[in-house]
Amino acid sequence: MVLILLVAIPLLVHTTKGGSAGSTGSRYEMLGSCRMVCDPYATSQPGQELIAVSPPPQEYSGKKIRSGLRGPPGNPGPPGERGPPGEPGKPGPQGPPGPGPGGYSPSAYTPKIAFYAGLRKQHEGSEILKFDDVVTNVGNYYEPSTGKFTCPLPGIYFFTYHVLMRGGDGTSMWADLKKNGLVRASAIAQDADQNYDYASNSVILHLDVGDEICVQLDGGKVHGGNQNKYSTFSGFLIYPG
Repeated sequence: MVLILLVAIPLLVHTTKGGSAGSTGSRYEMLGSCRMVCDPYATSQPGQELIAVSPPPQEYSGKKIRSGLRGPPGNPGPPGERGPPGEPGKPGPQGPPGPGPGGYSPSAYTPKIAFYAGLRKQHEGSEILKFDDVVTNVGNYYEPSTGKFTCPLPGIYFFTYHVLMRGGDGTSMWADLKKNGLVRASAIAQDADQNYDYASNSVILHLDVGDEICVQLDGGKVHGGNQNKYSTFSGFLIYPG
């Protein structure tokens, strides 16, 4: 009788706890007389399958996570909208001044300056040659009554002269091109065989407004050509500046 009670009492205890455990979602198994192991699976209701319980996610706040390899760049996107216009540029440099008081108007400004003239009358001694047979005088800056060209516009100019010596007496002739009274080119013709000879030269000069250019005789005799233009004087503006 005692043996029967020792076996029946543990079974009754197991049955009672098993029923109450079903209501709480846990199942226990008797191991020996005192030890119990918790079932890791939630007990399902009748007719439902057992579902595994997932562990809670780990906390990464405050921890350094190693980044992976950088991927290749993607395709370029479409062009964006056109931006607003930029600021205006700085003004350009100031242009050269006009030629004198009645200079060119800005709309009609064209630096065209040139002249060409021949010598009609004979000259001798030491005097400025007045080339009075004017053929070309663009701008009218050469004055035949004085034989001088007056610069109207700063720049680089070219001048050339050819003077025919009137020989026959065994003397020589010198002709100088002068800028503001200073010699810038010289030429000589010698009467070696009592014939005519030429003295000629050319120059390239920088001139400022008001500078004067002329050809002056410095001894000897110059042959006038009426309208044949044996002796000539010419010049023109290469470029302003």
